Amino acid sequence: MTKDFTFTIKSIRFDEDYTPSDGTRITTNFANLARGESRRENLRNALRMIDNRCNSLAQWDNPESDRYSVELDIISVELDVEGDGNSFPAIEVLKTTIVDHGTGARIEGIVGNNFSSYVRDYDFSVVLPEHNKDRAGFSIPDDFGELHGKLFKAFVHSQTYREHFRKPPVICLSVSDSKVYHRTANLHPVLGFEYRPNETSLTEQYFRKMGMEVRYFMPPGSAAPFAFYFFGDLLLDYTDLELIGTIATMETFQKIYRPEIYNANSAAGERYKPNLGHGDHSLTRIVYDRVERTRLASEQGRFAEENFIKPYRAILNDWSAQYAQ
Repeated sequence: MTKDFTFTIKSIRFDEDYTPSDGTRITTNFANLARGESRRENLRNALRMIDNRCNSLAQWDNPESDRYSVELDIISVELDVEGDGNSFPAIEVLKTTIVDHGTGARIEGIVGNNFSSYVRDYDFSVVLPEHNKDRAGFSIPDDFGELHGKLFKAFVHSQTYREHFRKPPVICLSVSDSKVYHRTANLHPVLGFEYRPNETSLTEQYFRKMGMEVRYFMPPGSAAPFAFYFFGDLLLDYTDLELIGTIATMETFQKIYRPEIYNANSAAGERYKPNLGHGDHSLTRIVYDRVERTRLASEQGRFAEENFIKPYRAILNDWSAQYAQ
């Protein structure tokens, strides 16, 4: 029987002195901010936005709106396929820690947040375009996302994960501009009103293969709903402060990356159709290169193909078949 792969976790603090490592996907939100002449100002402003949003949501016993701050660690997960010490940068996520300056407590937050993966780039930027090349209509390969999903589940269920994190991950993403979202009567004190989409999406199907379900909520004071991907029960498994750390972090990144949606000057109503061409929005003071981010996704997909998929194809196929059993 094929043995399990070895996962190794490395952690680096995301602060105003952060510099992306060689293995970091440079299209990742936090890495993109840390490049160029404005890097330090970008990082300082983004971190300030996160702290301000955290305090606006955690209003209880917080009269000056300065009780909390959020510390971020970049968690890099490396995968050793053959056990020979040669590792591939498989997954990168953020982990939050909420600092309570009133009591001095440090509260462990949620891991997941800004999820990134070279193999996901390979699936969406290499496999999918090649599959649909010269086809009359769009279709999805039968095994699309299978390997990536199994690798992610193997990591989450690994001893390595359990040694580092208390709870399963939550991945917060933006809504899709191809769907319509309808507000429900379900209201959570921190997550806000729940929304439901008019149809499923390829992203939902992809994350389902990772073992994750999705619910859509618009937190109080937000301009649009977010997609929260999770294991278990999103509403019962995490405390309000844990959820606030994730919301504050991801809303900040989305205001920078998708201001047309998340920094719009009017909030989503009962029926919401996201629009990346929406002109009535405000820009942050943070420089972000969206064009470069899109272009580099394909390059990073090719990197995964050449350095992970092709060299280990036979091993990955055997392992994937074993994992299914």
